[in-house]
Amino acid sequence: MIAARGLMVFFENVLALNDVSLDCGAQQVVGVFGANGAGKSTLMHALSGVVLDVQYKERVRGGERVTLFGEVLCEGRPIQDLPAHRRARLGIVLCPERRRLFAESSVRENLAIGAHLATRAQAREALEYVLELFPALRALLRRPAGFLSGGEQQMTAIARALMAQPRLLLLDEPLLGLAPAVQAAIVRAIADIRARRRTSVIVAEQYARPILPQVDHAYVLENGTAVVTGTPRELMDNPDVRAAYFGT
Repeated sequence: MIAARGLMVFFENVLALNDVSLDCGAQQVVGVFGANGAGKSTLMHALSGVVLDVQYKERVRGGERVTLFGEVLCEGRPIQDLPAHRRARLGIVLCPERRRLFAESSVRENLAIGAHLATRAQAREALEYVLELFPALRALLRRPAGFLSGGEQQMTAIARALMAQPRLLLLDEPLLGLAPAVQAAIVRAIADIRARRRTSVIVAEQYARPILPQVDHAYVLENGTAVVTGTPRELMDNPDVRAAYFGT
């Protein structure tokens, strides 16, 4: 589905990603784990094309220079020069860190914004799916997103991304700041999205333990570099990785 080869991202002279390569096949769930500042969000932005928007905005305002190297391939086709909106049309959709909802718009309006690439029939079907996936949202459709709890906001953000008909869903820190019960609901949703929507998922998280049972393959980032990669069992068999990222 998607592959990265030798990705490098510089913010001025700061190396945010250092020669990172990654593969995510059809209907796979791939985990990207690491501490704050490890480069997880930069990787997600590089895959989704958001980093190109950042690069353009910084250039226009005379801010820090953003430099990219390496390849991003979608089904073998180079897409590293495509902006985020064109990648979204290919089915590569980012659910960003800290949700970034439209706070004054209702949940329904946020979902409708997510459906701008969908046909009416697709939007109706996707709406029923996300309300089945997150039943709590059904009673909140008219509520402004800014008045939701953190868990409700995260459910809305994931639902909004699903309204865009993704073939690859990029989840950046979806469990951040959530209660354990809500984390468990999000993890169950990831499994459902893969099984029923046949959607590939790349999930970036600091604390890997809740996500690990759903992951086919994982990458551990430190200081922008992929220092460990392997299956969940291989990561759990590494005592340093287990202690640092799985709390055991």
